[in-house]
Amino acid sequence: MKKRVTLKDVAAQAGVTYQTVSKVINGHARVLPATEERIRSATRSLGYQPNHSARSLRAQRSLMIGYSWVPSRPGQFNPILDAFLSSMVQEAEAAGYHLLPFPYKEDSDQVSPYGELIDAGRVDGFVISSVNYHDPRVSYLQERQFPFVAFGRAEPDRNVTSVDVDGAAGLRLATQHVLDLGHQRIAVLGWPEGSRVGDDRIRGYFEAMAGAGQAVRPAWVARGQGTFEFGLSTTRAWLSGPEAERPTAIVALNDTQAIGAMHAAQALGWEPGRQLSVVGFDDSPMAQYLWPPLTSVAQPIAEAGRKCVETLVALLRGQDQQPTRVLLPPELIVRQSSGVRVD
Repeated sequence: MKKRVTLKDVAAQAGVTYQTVSKVINGHARVLPATEERIRSATRSLGYQPNHSARSLRAQRSLMIGYSWVPSRPGQFNPILDAFLSSMVQEAEAAGYHLLPFPYKEDSDQVSPYGELIDAGRVDGFVISSVNYHDPRVSYLQERQFPFVAFGRAEPDRNVTSVDVDGAAGLRLATQHVLDLGHQRIAVLGWPEGSRVGDDRIRGYFEAMAGAGQAVRPAWVARGQGTFEFGLSTTRAWLSGPEAERPTAIVALNDTQAIGAMHAAQALGWEPGRQLSVVGFDDSPMAQYLWPPLTSVAQPIAEAGRKCVETLVALLRGQDQQPTRVLLPPELIVRQSSGVRVD
């Protein structure tokens, strides 16, 4: 039977004490980069694997991070969620943790699963996403004084450690892009009122329009579900009206709405990118393969997932006890759907 590689084996090869090895592996020590590299190299070459069971018993921890999300509808997939989950899994494993995902429905009791996992000792902390106004999960976890990081911002007075993408900056980029192309009649496909993420994103549209001195027509601000059908029906109505009432550019809060807008234009004989500029949000993998390829706002979603876990692990290790708010900047990816300059 192959002998298990121990901390002392790694320490001997790296030329340090086994206590130093333990602290470096668990993220509790600050050593010279060269020393840390020797330790990391020794763990790789010897094939050292932490004894998670023993560590868990000693620390009375599960070494599990809980994460819950709203499942997609049957037949749909969510590449943004996939990228987010993959980055969290990788960061968690690098820190000696594993991810425990569990789905929930938005219209169901969102708090009970958290309490059950806490009481059973199944998780050490949570990453919560789709954070909304007065989110009951935030209140519950704060009352239980249980570690968590929010992917999304709660109310400023809640003192919640969070990681988020600056959605308002994203819509400012999208709207400013079509303004710079000469458009003045710019419509927006929004999400329902009361959606924190939706409110944040659409604020960027109003800010960009105000900054350019452009009036916003209420009829060109549509708020509904972030679906293909909503983008399709709303754009069809806009483009079927009198010429003076038709927008020449549309910015959407997600790519799915933007794709619906492009389909509506094409069905009416319009050519997106030439007669109508369309910009989405998320830069989903399909965006570059549409025709015309979709201009979209890209979220640093993998960085967001990594940062959520990194921040939570720091909390679990007692390295950062003060609430922090990380706001990541998006990037506009320009393609043919937004078209050329309007004369």
